[in-house]
Amino acid sequence: MQEKLLIIRKRHNYSIKYMAEYLGISTKQYSEKEKGRFEFTSDEMFDLKDLFGLCIEDIFMPRKHEIGDKVN
Repeated sequence: MQEKLLIIRKRHNYSIKYMAEYLGISTKQYSEKEKGRFEFTSDEMFDLKDLFGLCIEDIFMPRKHEIGDKVN
């Protein structure tokens, strides 16, 4: 799950539909990506960075962290 993205999206009151349209993908694709089932492309990450005015690392967690494989 991309928890940071979910929190930021909700703070901005953006729906999944709005986000999907912004990225030019289906709502199902966006939902699956936000849930961590599929990865966002680098282009999508940069688009979201621009939308929110944040750094990529402030929006996205590394994949190993989002699926619970964090190694200390």
